[in-house]
Amino acid sequence: MIFSKFTNAHASEKVTVRERLAYGCGDFSSNIMYSAMAAFLMFYYTDYIGVSAAVVGTIMLVSRLFDGISDLVMGIIIDRTRSPFGKARIWILRLVIPYAIGTVLLFAVPNGWSETAKYIYIFFSYNLAFTVLFTGINLPYATLTALMTQDQYERSVLSIFRMILATCGTLFIKTCTLPVVKFFGDNARAWTYTFVVFGALEILTFMITFLFTRERVNTNDDKRMEVPVILGFKALVKNKYWFMATLNLVLIFIAQGVNGSSEVYYAKEVLGNGNLVGTFSVALQVTQIICMLFIARFVKKHGKRNVLMAGAAITIVGYGIMGSGGENLPVLIVGCMLRGIGNSGISVCMFAMVTDTIEYGEWKTGIRTEGLINSAASFGQKIGNGLSNVLMGAILAVGGYVGTATTQSASAISAIKVSYIYVPIILTAVQMVVLAFYHLDKEYNSILEDIKKRRISK
Repeated sequence: MIFSKFTNAHASEKVTVRERLAYGCGDFSSNIMYSAMAAFLMFYYTDYIGVSAAVVGTIMLVSRLFDGISDLVMGIIIDRTRSPFGKARIWILRLVIPYAIGTVLLFAVPNGWSETAKYIYIFFSYNLAFTVLFTGINLPYATLTALMTQDQYERSVLSIFRMILATCGTLFIKTCTLPVVKFFGDNARAWTYTFVVFGALEILTFMITFLFTRERVNTNDDKRMEVPVILGFKALVKNKYWFMATLNLVLIFIAQGVNGSSEVYYAKEVLGNGNLVGTFSVALQVTQIICMLFIARFVKKHGKRNVLMAGAAITIVGYGIMGSGGENLPVLIVGCMLRGIGNSGISVCMFAMVTDTIEYGEWKTGIRTEGLINSAASFGQKIGNGLSNVLMGAILAVGGYVGTATTQSASAISAIKVSYIYVPIILTAVQMVVLAFYHLDKEYNSILEDIKKRRISK
């Protein structure tokens, strides 16, 4: 077997609070693009550009096939990168400006073009933004956790800071986008101006991550460059906990994608007030942020899997309350707050669980590939998001939703409710079933000790 030999003197060094905050800023930047896509891109396409939700959903799903290839290629590139700034941080520096430009291009569809030309533009801009640029910068960012420390608790704390700042990014997008669009004129061009402003913020926050984080693990390993790609894939296939953690991500992002994409429709068409998107977001995201400030002790005591499963159960209850609340705003807000409590457990643990499978894979096969494991997990995340767009588009199409219509049919309203509440409930329940078979939390410390013994003996 090929065992990695790398300098590990600082692998368990405590990560400073400043560095944790700097690391979290990267996910704030990532969520400017990601949350905008999840919450508003379909709405922008249907209601401002006037294209079909079903066709756009299909474009997004097809694009995920290219996205999967780019994820795996980028993972291999990361595993073979050597630079004075490490193997992950350097890609943040190289791609931060193109990434911001890609975000702007998503919301710059030429409104005067023919319908076919619009679909062509959507296909290319979507793939440039997500297949190339989001993958190129976000995958190294995700891999950075494993390169900053090998301490399981420190990784959990990094994940907490990451998700707090990610939630702040989502809250920022959901509360500020529509008001800023309205400020710029509430038309198709206003969306472009809005994301020019937001793109500048993306550059600032990702640069904070680049400047104030360190790579401590695996930074001086020349032998790692010699591991053939095929062996990396074979090792991945043998990693059962990676499969579970990745499937968990797929289910999470389908559920969150369908719910997030339908929220603006739900607020506008069911409740009659599109501005309630901001109200719901504040109730959910602020509650989530507050809970994440106190969740580290629960993760340390009960483990990532148990905290995530508890969060999933609370999330289902929150959805159920919203489903039974009708148009009663206080009840809907309570449901959002419960979902915020549940989401805090889900968000903090979902990526950290994937990172922990790196050590399991090394222990199981003797091969350590941070980039490849994170790339395959990223692909699962994007597949989940792509499927959510297709599912959302299909449900709206079956319900007869017409973006340019003044009044929607009863079936369209029902379709929006199904997307916003009931599909996420089903998917979250399936997620809990998958996690019932995940036991890495109990095995991790003994696995890490065994890995260290093997390295010493080499």
